Amino acid sequence: MNTAGGGDVPAHTGLDLAPFRGLRYDPDRVGSLAAVTSPPYDVVVRPDGLLHLESADPHNIVRLILPQAATPAARTKQAAETLRRWLAEGVLRTDTEPGLYVYEQRGGGVLQRGLIGALRVSEPSEGVVLPHEDVMPHVVADRAALMRATCANLEPLLLTYRGNGSETGATAVVERTVERLPLLATTTEDGFSHRLWSVTDPDALAEIRADLARQQALIADGHHRWATYVRLRAEHTSPSPWDYGLVLLVDTARYPLRVRAIHRLLHRLPVAEALSALDGLFRVRDLHLPLPDALEVLADAACAGNAYLLAGDGAFHLVDQPSPDLLARTVPADRPQAWRTLDATVLHAALLEHVWRIPEDSPQHIAYIHDTAATVEKAERDGGTAVLMHPVREEVVRALARQGVTMPRKSTSFGPKPASGLVLRALEL
Repeated sequence: MNTAGGGDVPAHTGLDLAPFRGLRYDPDRVGSLAAVTSPPYDVVVRPDGLLHLESADPHNIVRLILPQAATPAARTKQAAETLRRWLAEGVLRTDTEPGLYVYEQRGGGVLQRGLIGALRVSEPSEGVVLPHEDVMPHVVADRAALMRATCANLEPLLLTYRGNGSETGATAVVERTVERLPLLATTTEDGFSHRLWSVTDPDALAEIRADLARQQALIADGHHRWATYVRLRAEHTSPSPWDYGLVLLVDTARYPLRVRAIHRLLHRLPVAEALSALDGLFRVRDLHLPLPDALEVLADAACAGNAYLLAGDGAFHLVDQPSPDLLARTVPADRPQAWRTLDATVLHAALLEHVWRIPEDSPQHIAYIHDTAATVEKAERDGGTAVLMHPVREEVVRALARQGVTMPRKSTSFGPKPASGLVLRALEL
């Protein structure tokens, strides 16, 4: 059995999910397991959410995934020093035996189970792991610096595949494993319960390996971290632990994911100015409704074409029915129709680039936020514009990915996302 610590790396046409020695919190050294977990780094709403997590427990994982210091170099150095200190103090301990980890999340009427392991890193051109969104170079550079400094995969990204419902294979092992007592169980403040089991039996690992070797995965969440894995693998001579990256792999034929939108916060664009620039280019209707009702109006409008909600001035403004001439002038014509009509495509190609002239990769001008209410609140507080989006269907995402067509960055939010802090992967162990 190949493990993620090195050794010969055979050629593969499918997924290679390798066992590893998980790095986990010692529950006797922290206040509670729930208090040291965090959402993924890009879901934490700064600064409010960051301060809340930091105050929950002095060992909260956010101190590693979002270290706070004056400069990027100081931040990565701080994360590395914090990780070394926690290891020396026994706050984090390494499991004695390599394994895969079955991970269960339950809450809000959702049950999700999958496998956490070290997945062999591959280029998109290999067709094994399919991205569906573009990435921002500065974010990849930031994550790469953090991983280099800590020599660790600090949180798993979320990948999906479509199993065939067989009575054997990866999903069958998952279902058998959850009948046992878990390694850990905790409930986070969002009401979700989390349970984790280890799979170390050679026969079970072989059963998983044989099944996944025939599968293709879609990146559901974590495009920047996957791009980081690809970059770091290229920096090291193979074979090495950097040939693999930490993932949660979910069979969505068994456990379908929820797909939500990722909203935009335009820091330096007041709502009045944003609306004025749309004259003659989009239809604009003011909605004096509470947020849930406004989102329902958005959902209805999105069924007929491109539609967005603008907020930040105490009201909601439905923006829809873009000018055909504007779309013809701004949306690239060399992509499939399904891509050209995406809300995110029209937003970035027509609105951000040509109408509002906002650079989409500048943190000073634009933020990408998963939480709808938080996006509106921040816009109202800061005098900016919130652009609320309607989610894309999973089948559209998967169909475009199989054609090798990437969507605009931050187009979708799949969930539930794995909690950070339950199991880490140290590359030096």
